[in-house]
Amino acid sequence: MKDKMTSRWNTYESFHIELGDKKVVDVIITNHARERWQDRIEGEKTGYDDIAKYIWDCLKQGRVAPYYRNEEDVYVIDDDLVFVAEFATSLTETDIIGNPLHQMVVVTFLGRMSETIELRDLKSYYSWLRHSRRMTLVKNSRKRK
Repeated sequence: MKDKMTSRWNTYESFHIELGDKKVVDVIITNHARERWQDRIEGEKTGYDDIAKYIWDCLKQGRVAPYYRNEEDVYVIDDDLVFVAEFATSLTETDIIGNPLHQMVVVTFLGRMSETIELRDLKSYYSWLRHSRRMTLVKNSRKRK
């Protein structure tokens, strides 16, 4: 999702936004992320371009922050909307020195903290999920024997 209005600072360097140690030049939305957006966030504007434009605008305005300080895969917008993203090196874009720029691949949207209280502490939420799934598997394996 390139910025349509200001696609470049000058004629030599691609327009990018810094997020931590990454220089984001493009936003890519996966099919799973689009489905989660439609289910958990908004039912109206669910096109790939709509979601990518929203993420790009939030990046430009500095509204995207890492959920945890040390980890780089979970991000939060406006201290509310939690999503998971991975970064891939752009094959076509580099900065003026030749350093690679990155594409942000949005993997999934976890939801809004204001609506889902469990998202406030992801580590305990995921440990609870793993434990409950493990217990379900244990119960099912007992039934088969």
